[in-house]
Amino acid sequence: MTQPAIAVFDFDHTLVAGDSFLPFLGYVSGWSRTLFALGEALFLKGIKHNQPEAADTRTFIKAHLMHRLLAGQKIDALMEGIEKLRRWQIWNAPIRQKLMNHHAEGHHIVIASGGLDLYLPALLKDTPHHGLICTQVGVRDGVITGNMPQGNCVRERKAELVRHYLESHGPFGESWGYGNLPHDLPMLNLLRHKVIV
Repeated sequence: MTQPAIAVFDFDHTLVAGDSFLPFLGYVSGWSRTLFALGEALFLKGIKHNQPEAADTRTFIKAHLMHRLLAGQKIDALMEGIEKLRRWQIWNAPIRQKLMNHHAEGHHIVIASGGLDLYLPALLKDTPHHGLICTQVGVRDGVITGNMPQGNCVRERKAELVRHYLESHGPFGESWGYGNLPHDLPMLNLLRHKVIV
């Protein structure tokens, strides 16, 4: 029996133009608060630059923004902002067409993104896919805790999660990866055919 093929797509700067995280925060928390919190995060990064928690600049800033802007918010309160985010997103038409071509061929499609599970399912609801690997956000009783219990799904962490997916859902025959450099290189190295966007 022929093993199925798999195609793994990054989301930000690959399937869509730009990054979805900051626009999401701007739409759900207000742009003034978001920009203030971003400045605060950059200031704190400068103060804590020698501490282990600040070693990964992007993860440090992301964690601060999530704690500052999302912690304590109810999931239900995000819907209006997520709908605005859906209208914001601009598909990278050639790459989305690649995804649709893989779908037409019956390939297993996975989206692997550093974006949040709070909004990615809504952004992808009209896009065929079998699996979504992304940054999980802590939620307790419908209220956001603001932490990332499984880590920030970027770079090496994204590659770890994709590797686990391949092992638990495979084996797969042919494999394709679509992403941007340098952040997606660890993930792309797991897949046979690499498309740099």
